Amino acid sequence: MRRICLVGQVDPARLDEYRERHAAVWPEMLAALTRHGWTNYSLFLTDDGLLIGYLETEDYDAALAGMAGEEVNARWQADMGPFFVGLGDRRPDEGFLVVPEVFHLD
Repeated sequence: MRRICLVGQVDPARLDEYRERHAAVWPEMLAALTRHGWTNYSLFLTDDGLLIGYLETEDYDAALAGMAGEEVNARWQADMGPFFVGLGDRRPDEGFLVVPEVFHLD
């Protein structure tokens, strides 16, 4: 199982709404994530908008590719895009920085 850490930046003016949206993620989005191997997935958000994601998956590239083919993911990414800064023309799931793991304690 591969552990993945993702980093992004949420607009600090929209933190409350971002939290609210993630308190009620669409059931079909949750099902798609599960279907494509996203396990033990968590998001952490600081008061200045730093977003840190963590997930475990057998094959991260396959997990991303699977989600890229999901219509619900396209809708979710379009809905979430305005919450982020610094993405340019990328969707949020394309704009996250993947942070390399340097240590893990079992």
